[in-house]
Amino acid sequence: MSGTRSRQDSSRSLNDEKLERFIQDGFVKIENAFPRHLAEEAREILWQDLRKQGGCDPDDRASWIRPVIRLGMYSQRPFIAAANTPVLHAAFDQLVGVGSWEACRSMGTFPVRFPSADDPGDVGWHVDVSFDCHLPNFLDWRANIYSKGRALLMLFLFSDVGENDAPTRIRAGSHLDVARVLAPAGEAGLTLGELVPHFAKSKRRPEVLATGSAGTVYLCHPFLVHSAQLHSGSEPRFMAQPPLLPRCERPIGLGGDPVTPIEQAVRLALG
Repeated sequence: MSGTRSRQDSSRSLNDEKLERFIQDGFVKIENAFPRHLAEEAREILWQDLRKQGGCDPDDRASWIRPVIRLGMYSQRPFIAAANTPVLHAAFDQLVGVGSWEACRSMGTFPVRFPSADDPGDVGWHVDVSFDCHLPNFLDWRANIYSKGRALLMLFLFSDVGENDAPTRIRAGSHLDVARVLAPAGEAGLTLGELVPHFAKSKRRPEVLATGSAGTVYLCHPFLVHSAQLHSGSEPRFMAQPPLLPRCERPIGLGGDPVTPIEQAVRLALG
């Protein structure tokens, strides 16, 4: 019996307390989710593109003249290896369900933030909407109560991120507020423009900063309200925010008993 229990526990990245916190707060922080050397290798690739796109030199602070430079869609080895560690795969199984998610094949976009007092223009509170993303106006992109097109929001730290290094701001528990707003809209859901006025409902929620060392990953409920902020530190912040894609059309099932923490959180919100 003890041998069986040991094998079962080794397949769990998240203990019961962390799973409950995910349901209540909408996110879980996993330290050492991927090796630090992969973060270093990834930053070397990113700096190559920063030189080409923004004229940025890691050894010349005077070249860091923009508050944020967006780089996109990286599928080189260090990025894919970072996104597919056993620790993360086990956590995906626990949060979303075994066989319910697609392995990451791209790290998505990198909003690289530099120390600056200038407004980067993207610091508003929001959720990451997940379908109709082909439309030219991002305010027309949509989300629904089934979280069509997204199983998790993920924040991958590829550099050390302290409180002054523009960590993502998270409103703990705000996923419950958003679920209540989305539920009446059913399958069609709401556009980002329609959701924006409702983000004020989560203003009372505790604010958490997504800090950590390189290799840390935050796994977040897709309805979690979050925001970027100004960088008042001294070194560029490298973070990726890829979605975990669902394998099925409805990663959040609302029929029958809730099976996963993702579903349990929605049931909690809807009473």
